[in-house]
Amino acid sequence: MTGPTLVPFQQIVVKVHSRCDLACDHCYIYEHADQSWRTRPKAISDEAISWTALRLAEHAKSHALPSVSVILHGGEPLLAGPERLRRVCEEFTAALEPVAALDLRIHTNGIQLSSRFLDLFDEFDVRVGISLDGDRKANDRHRRYADGRTSHPLVLRAVDLLRQERYRHLYLGLLCTIDVANDPVAVYDALAELEPPRIDFLLPHATWDDPPARPDGSPTAYAEWILEVFDRWDARGRPVPVRLFDSVFSTLAGGPSLTESLGLAPSDLVVVETDGTLEQVDSLKSAYEGAAATGFDVFRHRFDDVARHPGVQARQLGLAGVSRTCRQCPVVRSCGGGLYTHRYATGSGFDNTSVYCNDLKALVRGIEERTAQSTASPAVSDPEALLILQQDLTRYTLARLNEELGGRGGERWSAAWELASAIEETSLGLDEIYAHPYTRTWLHTCLDALREQRPDAVPLALRLESYVAAAALRSRLGVPVRVGCPTGTLVLPTLGELRLTDDGPCEAEVVGGPDEVLVSVPGREALRVRPGEAAPGWRPLRRPGLEGWPGLVLEDVDPFRDCFDEPVRAAGDTEALSRAWALLRDTAPEQAAEIASCLTTLTPLRSGGPSVGRHAYGALGISLEGTPTELAAALLRGFSRAKLRAIAEVTDLLAEDGAWLHPAPWQDEPLPASQLLAGAYERVLLAPLDPAATAHAVLALKALRDAPEPTVSGKRLIAALHKEAVRD
Repeated sequence: MTGPTLVPFQQIVVKVHSRCDLACDHCYIYEHADQSWRTRPKAISDEAISWTALRLAEHAKSHALPSVSVILHGGEPLLAGPERLRRVCEEFTAALEPVAALDLRIHTNGIQLSSRFLDLFDEFDVRVGISLDGDRKANDRHRRYADGRTSHPLVLRAVDLLRQERYRHLYLGLLCTIDVANDPVAVYDALAELEPPRIDFLLPHATWDDPPARPDGSPTAYAEWILEVFDRWDARGRPVPVRLFDSVFSTLAGGPSLTESLGLAPSDLVVVETDGTLEQVDSLKSAYEGAAATGFDVFRHRFDDVARHPGVQARQLGLAGVSRTCRQCPVVRSCGGGLYTHRYATGSGFDNTSVYCNDLKALVRGIEERTAQSTASPAVSDPEALLILQQDLTRYTLARLNEELGGRGGERWSAAWELASAIEETSLGLDEIYAHPYTRTWLHTCLDALREQRPDAVPLALRLESYVAAAALRSRLGVPVRVGCPTGTLVLPTLGELRLTDDGPCEAEVVGGPDEVLVSVPGREALRVRPGEAAPGWRPLRRPGLEGWPGLVLEDVDPFRDCFDEPVRAAGDTEALSRAWALLRDTAPEQAAEIASCLTTLTPLRSGGPSVGRHAYGALGISLEGTPTELAAALLRGFSRAKLRAIAEVTDLLAEDGAWLHPAPWQDEPLPASQLLAGAYERVLLAPLDPAATAHAVLALKALRDAPEPTVSGKRLIAALHKEAVRD
């Protein structure tokens, strides 16, 4: 029986000095429940430094960590003095250099900062973060000397020193602890004026036993304060990154949290005290005496031992580690239940919502309301934007293939690549090739072959010649293009195929335009074909010529069309398709128009379907048999699946899919959000043919609207579908 998965530590806080030269009344080290600092040595010993560096190198090597962060902390770390800090930097640099990249940082109040310290930090690339709570009035509310003197002028002196050209690269940012009694705009302006590379706004540590101050009694006072900062920051053009805001942006879009105080990412931080004791995150000292203790130290224990500690693993459970109330909350992906410390209450421990719960909800929703219009992907509402993003994805995939080939395609690949680049610069011919549904299917087939080290990988990639030849013809460049034909058949994507020989592989030279193509094979008479007309050996793509769907082709030529769940077949009689399309235009004109604008290609299947091909946006595999009603419904179902998949390829609609199950109105078993969304989307489109489907779709969309999984883009799509479903 195996235990929980071990999450390695990638951030190590090293307490180099355990005393401070200020007496900040909101400090979690000296002013809160845990007073263990009183029994610890003031400065870290040489032995503790050496063992910590050794343990960290051992940990990084055993977990193959590419990099680790070491944060020098206190107390006030500068009180350790330059020589002790040099010893720390030397030990960690020497230990980590053969193993992993080392990111050294120091968090300080700045009072002692001088050129002597900064010259040392420059030598070891130690970046400096400074604590500052805003303008003088705000900073003096808490950050004073023990005798009440202000620290503000000395902190500004430290920041000014860091902003000098020779030290600017060491300037990490400013950390500001929020006090809602301060003016949020004045605080932000004072911090932004110092041009920090980043600002961190921190909620003051509090628990249910010792809740945060709320001078006006508002349950969302902290959210209101932060949102005033957000509005000022946004109005000023977002001149400096604010980690709190960036984290909410990331999680709303389906990405990870960027701070421990928000989100569901597992904690990866361990603290080394001045006596070598290994502890959990410092903020736990706000909860109760001994809350951060593990019983381990660097002299006798490895970091893996700490990583297995129940208290550490409780902060690595993600969704399973938050309270039951939090697991059902729509904003849990963004707030993550709040900082672990802020959930504490005597009797129930940490199995509670955050003491800032209402603030976190209001903050996430406030930022979402302010930014959803500009941050949601246009792909969810604009078919043209979706097409452009899909073409960009194909361009990116082609660039990946070129990179992964690494020259293995030889002169033939280089010549085709150079011609493709020339066409890209001079015409739109490649746009039509990028829009061809099976181009990206070919690209991914090549990438798979390269990863699997298959012998056909390079020959598959060299089919680029045929794509470039088709683009050159469409561009009317009049440039001859050499194309290898491994099966004796010349395939011109978007145009057709020409049988050249039954004797095996050959090479052809292709020149002409979209109206006439001249194909030359060494030792044979040149062939002249018209792409839109069938001729001996030449099979052009079939165009049914459906009214209102002029761009549709029946693709039964492209060698990469066989990417569906069912076997493909040659296109035959299209009478059933014509009748189904006529029915669709009569009964569902809006849906038909959308299909005509997005679907360019139907590939006939022997049976079954509709089926969405791998990476084949704009294509649908479908059997062309059945009654007009059956085929019309199949087109609607297939289109809903194809478009939803295409949107999901260019933007995240859901995050943490599968972590929750939701009741499905059309079946007894609950479904993950992705399947519920797909079922609702399909039923909205089917409503003209099956009015009963609408009621189920509306119920499913209401459930999704209040679910945690949808991103900003996902919510916009759900809202649009709901609006369409409930309109008269």
